[in-house]
Amino acid sequence: MASIRREIQVAAAPARVWDALRDVGRIHERLVKGFVTDCRMDGDSRVVTFANGMTLRERIVDVDDAQRRVAWSAVGEPFAHHNASVQAFADAGDQTRLVWIADLLPDELEPSIAPLIDQGMAAMKRTLEQPGPAG
Repeated sequence: MASIRREIQVAAAPARVWDALRDVGRIHERLVKGFVTDCRMDGDSRVVTFANGMTLRERIVDVDDAQRRVAWSAVGEPFAHHNASVQAFADAGDQTRLVWIADLLPDELEPSIAPLIDQGMAAMKRTLEQPGPAG
């Protein structure tokens, strides 16, 4: 199974970052502007449209306020299996460290998914470091 792990530092308070991260139906507005162009909730899942035109259904597995962690699973093609999470950790100087972990099958998807996660992390950094309220 391919496993992708990425980590970034964000110059934003952990409470502010978590407030945007936990708002799973508004990631296109509050978390990853420009990377995701639309997101709508459908029961316990969200339907996400990415800037490249790809649309995925992502089942929300957990929103854990105590751990500041959101976990989800992409459902359907191109994945035989997919689970991912993003967790926010308080860091020095009122900053936040974000860790995104994704496990997926088939392994052959890793070279195409890893750069998308990199783009998503860059969008998070840009969005969360904008002045003013997060959303």
